[in-house]
Amino acid sequence: MPTIMITGAAGFIGGHVAREAERRGGLSLRLMSHRRPPAGAAGAGPGPDPGAAVPGHRTVRADLSDPGSLRGVCEGVDVLLHCASQIGGTPEANETVNARGTAALMAEARRAGVSRVVYLSTASVYGRGAFRAARPEDLVRNPGSPTSGSRAHAEDAVLAAGGVVLRPHLVLGDGDRWVVPGLARILRALPGSVEGWAARTSVITAHDLARLLLGAGLAPAGDLTASVYHAAHPVPVTVRTLLSAVAAVAGQAADPAAEDLTAVRARELLAARGIPGQGLDMLTSDHWFDSDPVWRDLRCTPGPDFEAAFKELAESYRRALLDI
Repeated sequence: MPTIMITGAAGFIGGHVAREAERRGGLSLRLMSHRRPPAGAAGAGPGPDPGAAVPGHRTVRADLSDPGSLRGVCEGVDVLLHCASQIGGTPEANETVNARGTAALMAEARRAGVSRVVYLSTASVYGRGAFRAARPEDLVRNPGSPTSGSRAHAEDAVLAAGGVVLRPHLVLGDGDRWVVPGLARILRALPGSVEGWAARTSVITAHDLARLLLGAGLAPAGDLTASVYHAAHPVPVTVRTLLSAVAAVAGQAADPAAEDLTAVRARELLAARGIPGQGLDMLTSDHWFDSDPVWRDLRCTPGPDFEAAFKELAESYRRALLDI
């Protein structure tokens, strides 16, 4: 029974990974969290909790911003799925957690003899631009924020340790506090579409992303043909389709008489509401990343397409958007 440690196990993606691992069975889970115990897990003290409610599932309380707290966390671990990240906050906090914290964690993983490390990164390490069926080997990282810059540094530490990096773009699912809420805010600030919302973008559900992270952690080494993969549903979605679905769950009926705004005008309107323009840049240019290799290498079948998957998530998003 391999032992898998999941960092950020109380977070959005880490929680989905922990639930997917439990559904799969036959795994001993070590769930690392620095603030609160992961849902369904027992243990509140430092280090592994021998009294975990589920046999073989333990909680580890450790903090990436405190390298001393990481000492020994990887002992007996076969696979490390690193899903914890600092998103937003000060540049110093991002550097401390994402860059230096990941480097310290990699040192612990090497010392403990962990056989596979998989890091959940982000396509934001590329910065903004037009990406069409883009492959990692054809792109240059150009992070445009302290968060994405520090996560690029985290990637470097993982790759130097012989690990694998997955880069999703937009991730949807229960627990999403960033993507759909952010899109709903943009929609409510604009009186119409922007340049027809014609761009295409890559999305993935948190459930599918969890399957890929777990699959990358458990796959035979010979099956992995790359150290960096894009993680998305293979079929991109038009921004128009994405925003129509978000508008429906946010209770915003489409106005057939609404004007089609230029990007410049839309940016002015967002600025007047105090909404950063970076989100608009992402919606008005293609952000479509080739993810076929990861599905092929892991012998994994993608889940439902966007419209079917979002239909299953609609009710939870309606509840989540009540306060937006």
